[in-house]
Amino acid sequence: MNTLQGKKIVLGITGSIAAYKAAVLARTLIKKGAEVQIVITPAGKEFITPITLSALTSKPVVSEFFSQRDGTWHSHVDLGLWADAMLIAPATASTIGKMANGVADNMLVTTYLSMKAPVFVAPAMDLDMYAHPSTRRNLDILRSYGNRIIEPATGELASHLTGKGRMEEPDKIAETLEQFFAERQQLAGKKILITAGPTYEKIDPVRFIGNYSSGKMGYALAETCAERGAEVTLVSGPVNLKTCHPNIRRIDVESAAEMHEAAAAAFGKADAGILCAAVADFTPEAAAFSKKIKREKDDLVLRLKPTQDIAAALGRQKCEGQLLAGFALETDNEEEHAKEKLERKNLDFIVLNSLNDKGAGFRVDTNKITIIDRKGSTPYPLKSKKEAAGDIIDKLASMLI
Repeated sequence: MNTLQGKKIVLGITGSIAAYKAAVLARTLIKKGAEVQIVITPAGKEFITPITLSALTSKPVVSEFFSQRDGTWHSHVDLGLWADAMLIAPATASTIGKMANGVADNMLVTTYLSMKAPVFVAPAMDLDMYAHPSTRRNLDILRSYGNRIIEPATGELASHLTGKGRMEEPDKIAETLEQFFAERQQLAGKKILITAGPTYEKIDPVRFIGNYSSGKMGYALAETCAERGAEVTLVSGPVNLKTCHPNIRRIDVESAAEMHEAAAAAFGKADAGILCAAVADFTPEAAAFSKKIKREKDDLVLRLKPTQDIAAALGRQKCEGQLLAGFALETDNEEEHAKEKLERKNLDFIVLNSLNDKGAGFRVDTNKITIIDRKGSTPYPLKSKKEAAGDIIDKLASMLI
C-alpha cells in the first residue's frame, strides 16, 4: 500500500549546499502520489532556482509573503491547514535555531509556526556546526515540540561528508514519511483505554493522600495511540495537562474508586488497556471530614484501608482478544517485582521504570523503560516520554495485529 498517495506535503528548502537534493526529494514524493508545495527561504534560492522546483511540482514556489507579480498575499495559515505533513529538507543550523525560538522572519518559519500537521526536519550542515551545543539544544527543543528529526543512520563518522550533519538521502526521507503515514493507520478501528496521572484520596476539604505523578507519560501514550488511528478513552486523575488529538475522549476523575469505575466501564468496550496512572494504594477508612481538621493536639491518627486494585480488577475482567498492559515503578529488585506483578494481575506486558534511573519517574520529561512480557524483557535507553510512548505503542500494536 502506498501511504503517500494523495497526501499534501509542504516541502521547506533552506540555504544549504544540500538544496540540490530537495529537487530529487520533491520528484520522489510526487512519484509516490503526494502533492507537494514548496516553500523556500531567500538563502535557499541562492542554491536552487524556484523555476526548477516549480517545473517539478507544477505549482508556484512560495518564498515571500507577497507575490512579486501581482502582490497576492501568500497565506502561511492556509498552508498550515492544507498540509498533511511539513518536511524541511535541507534544514540549516540557522533555520533550526529560528524554528526552535520562534523567529518568524521569513515565509518558511512563519509557515512552520502555523503548521497544524506533523513536522519533519532533515538537518544539513558541516559536522562542527551539527555538534555545537547550541545546535544540539535547538534540535532537542524541536523534538520536545513533537517535531521528528530525520538524521542519517550512520555508525562511526568517517568524515564531514559521510556522517551526522549530512542530510539524509531523499529515498530514505521518503521512506520515513511513508512509515509515519502507515503508523497513523496502525491502530485504526481499535479502542484503547488509558489511565493517567495520580489519584487523590480526600482527608478533608483541603487535604488528601496523593503522589507526585504529573500524568505526562499517560498523556503521551494517549496522543500516540490517537495519532495511529485509535479511538482513545483517557481516564485522568488531577493533572495540569491538556489533550490535543480529537480522537481522545477524556474522563476526569479524582479518587481511586472513581478511576476504577470509569476504567472498568471503558475497558468493557476496548480492544486494549494501558494502565499508566499512579493510583493511591490506600484511602482513609472513614469518610472525608466535611470541615478542615484543626490543629488541636500534637498528633493525628488516620486509619487507612486499601483502595481497589484497578489492574488486578481489569485483569480478571479481561476477555479473550483483549490486551492489558500495566506499569511498575520500583526502587529495588525491579525486574523481579515487575514480573511478579505481570503474573499476579494477568497483564500481557508491563512497563518497568526505576526511581534509581536518573531522568525516569515522576515530574520529568524523560523516561527510561524496560518492557517485560512472558517471553523476556527489552530495555530501552533514556528517551523523551513521547519517544518512550512510541516504543510502548509499537509493542501494543505488534500484539494486537
